[in-house]
Amino acid sequence: MSTEPQAGAPDPSAAPHLDHRAFDVFAMREVDAATIDGAIAAAGDALVCVFFWGVDCFNCEMAKKAMLANPGPVRALDLHWLHANVYAHPELGRRFGLHGIPVFMFFQNGKKLGRATGWHGHGQFAAAVANARLKASGKPLAG
Repeated sequence: MSTEPQAGAPDPSAAPHLDHRAFDVFAMREVDAATIDGAIAAAGDALVCVFFWGVDCFNCEMAKKAMLANPGPVRALDLHWLHANVYAHPELGRRFGLHGIPVFMFFQNGKKLGRATGWHGHGQFAAAVANARLKASGKPLAG
């Protein structure tokens, strides 16, 4: 009996599972406590979405998979994406009052406009984006 891992078998010494494809597909820039404010400011008038996630977070992975399964509508929201691993940077979780992840937080011109907690489908996410845009324009929020 061989103790060598089989070809194609996962390496048990490898880093925890993390699917980076969503970060690449949506051009999400990684930020931390030292870089988040500058990255939000650098986006100018663009609506920024910061995806707060954690390694081995089942719901975070499910959100990424859902976004990748149908990327067109997500791209159509025209967001400037950032992402932050709050397990590696717990100070971000404290700063933004995160009690669970994933959380998608929206900013424009440095001002926090809202959030979507969890991934409850594209419709809920798109509604949160629409509300952030309404708030940015000074209009009342939609139902």
